[in-house]
Amino acid sequence: MRTTEMTIASDFVALQGLVCVPDGARGIVVFAHGSGSSRLSPRNQDVANILQRAGLATLLFDLLTGEEHAHDAITAEYRFNIPLLGRRLSGALDWLRTQPALAPLRVGLFGASTGAAAALCAAAERPGEVHAVVSRGGRPDLARDALPLVKAPTLLIVGELDTEVIRLNQLAAAQLLCEHETVIVPGATHLFEEPGKLDEAARLATGWFLPRLV
Repeated sequence: MRTTEMTIASDFVALQGLVCVPDGARGIVVFAHGSGSSRLSPRNQDVANILQRAGLATLLFDLLTGEEHAHDAITAEYRFNIPLLGRRLSGALDWLRTQPALAPLRVGLFGASTGAAAALCAAAERPGEVHAVVSRGGRPDLARDALPLVKAPTLLIVGELDTEVIRLNQLAAAQLLCEHETVIVPGATHLFEEPGKLDEAARLATGWFLPRLV
């Protein structure tokens, strides 16, 4: 396993990222974190570890700069700015293509909370480049007009007790024209904090990504 800290130039800012590449990896999953989170999110890192053990590389990176993150913690100004988050995720995909060791890998996107909308926007913009999308406790409804343009197979994972987000995912799923599936995880709330529930979501994500990225 090779783990490297990276600085990614995207949308005219420098963003911090963490790339982990298992030996023999043939696919990479790029994470778009949710509201108020970062590449150091324990939940996303836990999911990334499970993907890595399955042989997939991962890229966790900050969608916001340190200054923006601090400002957003007070004002929530950036976390729902889906066009901004989508541009930064697309910039990270551009960066991947400049890295000789990473460029050959098939790309999947994993989005949580508002990051799911950014992932779907990036997938709609790059139909030949993104091969699979997974949303965990996401807000795909915020992708709006991008939803019918998504070509990548898309998995929506929602906690059973996250009733409002289930409704919003169902509305989004009705607009998807690509292969898609919605899975409700029994007993899970929005953050999948209950014992074993995050691991269950990670296993679902792994099962979705592997046949499409490897």
